[in-house]
Amino acid sequence: MKKILVLIILFLIPISVNAEDTAKSSIVMDLDSGRVLYENNADEEKLIASITKIMTCIIAIEEGDLDKEVEARDEILKMYGTSIYLEVGEKMKLIDLLYGLMLRSGNDASVVIAKEIAGTEEKFVELMNEKAKEIGMTNTTFSNPHGLDEETKNYSTARDMAKLSRYAYKNKTYRKIIGTEEYRVKTDNKSYLWYNRMKLLGNYKYCTGGKNGYTPSAGKTLVTTHEKGNLKITVVSLYDNDEYNNHENLAEYAFDNYYNYNILDKNDFDLIIDDNKYYIKNSFSYPLTDKEKDNIKVLASIDDSLTKGKVGNIKISLNNKVLKKVPIYLKEEKKKENFFTKLFS
Repeated sequence: MKKILVLIILFLIPISVNAEDTAKSSIVMDLDSGRVLYENNADEEKLIASITKIMTCIIAIEEGDLDKEVEARDEILKMYGTSIYLEVGEKMKLIDLLYGLMLRSGNDASVVIAKEIAGTEEKFVELMNEKAKEIGMTNTTFSNPHGLDEETKNYSTARDMAKLSRYAYKNKTYRKIIGTEEYRVKTDNKSYLWYNRMKLLGNYKYCTGGKNGYTPSAGKTLVTTHEKGNLKITVVSLYDNDEYNNHENLAEYAFDNYYNYNILDKNDFDLIIDDNKYYIKNSFSYPLTDKEKDNIKVLASIDDSLTKGKVGNIKISLNNKVLKKVPIYLKEEKKKENFFTKLFS
């Protein structure tokens, strides 16, 4: 026998977007839930330039030994464009190379990292495409670890790059790197002082990091992350002629119109039916507009023939689309033993 408990039944009213957008393709995505708060041609495939290095960075963090000293070899001689100016034979820790990769957009660092992680640049590119598939980047093809596009080309979409940004942002080391404004490194060859080329960091108070890119073919590309209150977002723009102002405007639009509401709190969940107590293991929050906040539909379904473990689900819906199913568990009450029961046992 099943019991259906209606917790809240409401209907959502979407709002229109008034933010000016200077990019040919862009998106704003909530970092926690993955909800898209704004999009503009978000599935149009384009060259992505150096925001490619977000993928290079997260793979190196996950697969490499960050404290290992890595030697730069002849692979750096073919690199051009932005560089950290490594010398052949110079050794630098992998973690320092990642700072050079992300703060200075070092193309030379990218090929040294790729060879260290996978043995060859070609095998590293295979890892990049495997990770893209794992994340759900369905319209992305990587051909190199740096983003230069004269010989090989990297294609993606604003939506896919937002998925990558969201995935990478869950990593503490990645967050620390992209949120760093300056970094010092010393090797046996020389000393380095790097300032972050991503100009929004330090100039827009809610910006927590990001990566910029440019080639003549790709135009200006930019991925940023921002946090205000309890709302964390990522903004992506491709072929954008005013990328920094655009990202600030799109972030302000999100912060002005959305708030991250805690819809289910596992620490404040009190459901009792026929003396049975139920609990959830996971909380659920979701960004909503002011008009939407009272218009979430939440249904709890419990199978009272089950006596332990998972006994049902809480289904949270928005515009008849299921956002999340949170399992419900039956709390097993421990029987208290009296003095005589303890004595004879």
